[in-house]
Amino acid sequence: MARKILFVCTGNTCRSPMAEGIFRKAAEGSDFEVSSAGVAAQTGSSASRDTVSVLRDQGVELEKFRSRMVDDKMLEEAEAVFCMTEGHLEMLEMMHPDHEEKYHLACDFAEIDGRVGVDVPDPIGMGRKAYEETSKVLNEAMGGILNYLESRSK
Repeated sequence: MARKILFVCTGNTCRSPMAEGIFRKAAEGSDFEVSSAGVAAQTGSSASRDTVSVLRDQGVELEKFRSRMVDDKMLEEAEAVFCMTEGHLEMLEMMHPDHEEKYHLACDFAEIDGRVGVDVPDPIGMGRKAYEETSKVLNEAMGGILNYLESRSK
């Protein structure tokens, strides 16, 4: 049975789909099933053009991706939920307190710029360079996330 992992941001068009794609590539060949959602998402939007472009440069395709609002069923099924910011984590704790033990910051398991648990920067409207920086942070975080998940399966 697949182990379901969920990434959460605000609108589910930039950071969480980027995290979803990066995780999918990093966890290739594993039993993880990854998806993403937003705490304030409009259902049915595609990932931002810069997100798709930055991921494509890394050999990652977001086929048939559509944004969606986080809901109780997703959280129920997820083994772990990784939020992009402290604000997203707090929002989930308020909206869905029953799943609190599953919530983490995406950067809780990696040291980035000398700190653990930093917020993943929001690139929306800031141009391609900002998306590349967000991708860099998420790529740095993935090793720690995978190590954490692997340690839970033992």
